[in-house]
Amino acid sequence: MRKLHHVKLKSQGSRTMSSLVSFISLFLFSVLTSFKASAQNLNYLGRFCPNTTTYSRNSTYFTNLKTLLSSLSSRNASYSTGFQNATSGQSPNRVTGLFLCRGDYSPEVCRSCVTFAVNETLTLCPYEREVVLYYDECMLRYSHQNFLSTLTYDGYILMNNRNTISSNQTQTERFIDLVSSTMNRAATEAAKSSRKLYTIKNELTEFQTFYGLLQCTPDLTRQDCRRCLLRSVGGMSHDRIGARLLYPSCIARYELYAFYNETGIKTPSPPPLPSSPPLQSPVSTPPVISPSLPGKGGNSNMLVVAIVVLIIVVVLLFIAGYCFLAKRAKKVYDTAPASEVDDITTIESLQLDYRIVQAATNDYSENNKIGRGGFGEVYKGTFVNGKEVAVKRLSKNSGQGEAEFKTEVVVVAKLQHRNLVRLLGFSLQGEERVLVYEYMPNKSLDYFLFDPLKQIQLNWTRRYNIIGGVVRGILYLHQDSRLTIIHRDLKASNILLDADMNPKIADFGMARIFGLDQTQENTSRIVGTFGYMSPEYALHGQFSMKSDVYSFGVLVLEIISGRKNNNFDETSNSQDLVTHIDILGLEALE
Repeated sequence: MRKLHHVKLKSQGSRTMSSLVSFISLFLFSVLTSFKASAQNLNYLGRFCPNTTTYSRNSTYFTNLKTLLSSLSSRNASYSTGFQNATSGQSPNRVTGLFLCRGDYSPEVCRSCVTFAVNETLTLCPYEREVVLYYDECMLRYSHQNFLSTLTYDGYILMNNRNTISSNQTQTERFIDLVSSTMNRAATEAAKSSRKLYTIKNELTEFQTFYGLLQCTPDLTRQDCRRCLLRSVGGMSHDRIGARLLYPSCIARYELYAFYNETGIKTPSPPPLPSSPPLQSPVSTPPVISPSLPGKGGNSNMLVVAIVVLIIVVVLLFIAGYCFLAKRAKKVYDTAPASEVDDITTIESLQLDYRIVQAATNDYSENNKIGRGGFGEVYKGTFVNGKEVAVKRLSKNSGQGEAEFKTEVVVVAKLQHRNLVRLLGFSLQGEERVLVYEYMPNKSLDYFLFDPLKQIQLNWTRRYNIIGGVVRGILYLHQDSRLTIIHRDLKASNILLDADMNPKIADFGMARIFGLDQTQENTSRIVGTFGYMSPEYALHGQFSMKSDVYSFGVLVLEIISGRKNNNFDETSNSQDLVTHIDILGLEALE
């Protein structure tokens, strides 16, 4: 009977072979269809592939590139960790690459995204040596340069939601402060994480929740990861209902809805694997990953794989638990002083891309110029989201060095008062240094005070309110802020007026920070505007809070009289407004 059955199968071999081919064809079609369907669910964001360096399809570089892509999309790639890097070939044709999957996605989604990106890259960027592909689920990157463990900002994507949080200015300012403080703290936590990943969930109201996700490539150091995330946070808009900025080295995003998978974040993951060794065996094309067909011994193989995976997971959970307990038992603190860390955080979180600022001012067009500050010209700028700003472009021979520039950034960023101008960001590009402030539609006080026609708009009530606002600002600088700050250049041109003619003190490039018990300081470098300086500062370099009070006194005289301090000709007995008032006082006494 068995022999007869065998003969029967043999006689139907052609039919069986035909059925098997049909089955395999149908199976492969279903696999490819499902892969295509899953690929269609991927959210493509953009790419960076400059044509500054290219290659040809018959070159050694292309062969190495195919080997690299094959490695990153292979079945052995570390999809469970969501990160892998590799190199292929030898210099000068070596190719370095990596992929990073968003930390809340499953290994299956990571695998689908990386595989799809590998197959798309030669279509989207067919001849470029430097490529970054961004998807919502993953990022694929390769280059002819060795970028591993190196912080990179080139080739970013900025996405700001068009809708603002509120039309109410007070609510908007509160939300901006919330986004800035929350995301900056999260950047530090992400940098300390073993996965270089951190998520945020804050209940704003009963019906509104704030969500954030920050992630770096795990090959970065803690310092570089934190630096990258702070720059990403500082580069996005904080007054929108959602925004994100993606760099090749890190990503940061916030929304008012649950855009990430909370369950996926909580799932323990093993630490990133070390860099793979250089690959040598080339392949013809980057392969599409296909599932293996069941065959003889398939069940036993699957059982072995399952047992090995289970053992690995148990060991990794044990290691993770040990590390967690060890970390709780002994916390490691940064050795840098808190003030220094705060300064670094402040600077990096406010740094903007120079090209964005340049475009906002129409390349510093003369039509956008609205004034001149202590060390440069001021331009009106408009960002792509419609936000109007004042851009202070420091002149190359202004005399303000890097120290003064950083002082203005750090000092103004730490000050929060309604009578102080608000710093929104800054940018550095070669010798170019720019500061971005909130836009004041009524310009500065001297624009109204010393113009015979515009003086009429400054009635006594407004002048009184302006004096009171400046007093509150100075009092905050000297006593109420957590820093004791001496401005050293109070004058009418440094008092800006908002839409309601409320005064805001500006231009902190010459400001100095005093210690807790410090009341006076000496300097050999006299900076500021003569006529507003106190005698002890102008002659001996001694300055204190009294120096600002003296400058404020001169400013009050200008506000009351409507005359410039130094607007006296040679025929007059007075050298400046202070001397003129003294002479008038003596004449009145006589």
